[in-house]
Order: sequence, then C-alpha cells, then structure tokens
Amino acid sequence: MSIDLRKKTVKVILEKKKLLGVKARVALVLDISGSMRRLYSEGVVQEAVERVLAVASQFDDDGMLDVWVYDNTFSRLPAVSEKDLSGYVERAILQNEAVHKFGRNDEPLVMKDVVNKYVNEEPSKEPAFIIFVNDGGCRSGIKKWIVSSSNKPIFWQFVGIGNSNFDVLRKLDTMEGRVVDNANFFHLESLEHTSDEDLYNSLLDEFPSWLEEAKGQGILS
Repeated sequence: MSIDLRKKTVKVILEKKKLLGVKARVALVLDISGSMRRLYSEGVVQEAVERVLAVASQFDDDGMLDVWVYDNTFSRLPAVSEKDLSGYVERAILQNEAVHKFGRNDEPLVMKDVVNKYVNEEPSKEPAFIIFVNDGGCRSGIKKWIVSSSNKPIFWQFVGIGNSNFDVLRKLDTMEGRVVDNANFFHLESLEHTSDEDLYNSLLDEFPSWLEEAKGQGILS
C-alpha cells in the first residue's frame, strides 16, 4: 500500500477523533533486541516506519519522523521523511555498524534520551507523541520515566507485538504518582496482519484525552 493511501486513512481517523489540525512531534522507538530479528529481516519494521510516518505527516508541518532503536543500548537515528523512506531500515539500521543490534532489551536507557531530546534539547509548545514498539519483556524501570515525564508535553503510546510477557505494560493504566495519565498500551498478535485502520485507531485511542488533560493541567497551552 502506498503512503498516500495510508495518509488518507490517518486523516479519516483524525477527523473521527477530532484531532484534525493538532500539531505534534512524532517519534518511533523500535525494539531491536534478538527476538525482533525476523521482523527486521522480513521487512515488517520497514513497513512499520512507513505506517507511522503517515501519522507524522499529518501532525508535523515538516513531515519528519524521529526514530530511535534500542536493545541493551540505543541509537538516535536520522529523522525520516517521505523522500528518504525507501530502504530506510536497511540503510540507517541494518547496514549501520554504529547501531547495536539483537541484544537484550533495556527500555529506560532509550526513554531517558527521548525525554532529554524533547524537554532539554528541543523544548517546544507542541507535544511529543512517542510510539514505542516492543515485543515483550519490558523492564519495570520504565515507570520512573513515565512518572517523571507526566508533567511534560510527552505522551507514550506503547505497542506490544507477539506472544511474550507484557505484564509491565499492562499495568500502565494503574500506575500511580503521575500528574496526568500520559501512557497507553495495546497488544497486537501480529503487526503485519493488522490493518492500517485498526492500527491507527489503536494508536490514536488515548492521545485525544491526554491532550485535554494536559491542557487542563497547564502542561500544554
């Protein structure tokens, strides 16, 4: 499917959720631990980048998608746009010797860098919408970064794929100590067999209510 068709699908979902005209910086954080190897080699991750870029194109004036990958360390990658989308995963990740690949997963390290970029390096009035793809075994240390960023213009949308353990992510809704509920989780058996419409509906499910809460708390103007 072309990205133009995906952008049209996103626009329909945005209209339904009353998000048309909302501006946000969009980021994709990709698990590159050992269990993700097949999804990289079979092109599923490349397609995921395209699918999320379609969201970024509607939220961000310059149509750029910020990208991180992580295992037991992390890499902040060049942002991707439509013009350099083709072959992005192969070029920027798989063939990039500077990117550590297929180790164990350690989410708090990359979350710290995400917060640092959007809060300290590039502060903005626009919210950061972080789509975080993980295939299980997420570390409990993520709680620190979700709680500490709950008064910042950052929303974490976790996507669990496959059949591993998502116990930590399933407890997001009951996590205490936050200014607002700034994180959501949904689970997909298979990323490649989920339609664009279903994916976008899920990705954008709680973002509207967070925007309202964040405005109510003065986190967003």
